[in-house]
Amino acid sequence: MSYTQIGILAVLLAVFLDLFILKTNILRKPVWWISYSIVVFFQFITNGTLTGFAIVQYDPKFNLGENFYSNTPPLIGDGRLFFAPVEDLLFGFSMCLSAIGLWVYFGRKGIQNLPISNTSQKMRERFKFLR
Repeated sequence: MSYTQIGILAVLLAVFLDLFILKTNILRKPVWWISYSIVVFFQFITNGTLTGFAIVQYDPKFNLGENFYSNTPPLIGDGRLFFAPVEDLLFGFSMCLSAIGLWVYFGRKGIQNLPISNTSQKMRERFKFLR
């Protein structure tokens, strides 16, 4: 299986987990998309740094593009976006969606209902809309 195929499968599994198994429906909430856009911004910086300086290289047999470059890979093009393979976006999306989905699911089940920190009652009341 290629890196691309595994990335697509990971996204499909994360979406299925969110909508049908956990039934958290995170994908339908605007706060998810706003939050994820922030995550993607930093993912571009991190992945771009690691692949732009050739700290991490990918085998071209398993993902889009050539991936073995004599110097810096292209910023955009050849299966890359900000130096990193586009497949990394698929894995980042599925990882974030699954983690948040499980967090919301277990929170609804009553696991760690109250914060562990010694937060005052006044602060809990102020931020109760987050529950």
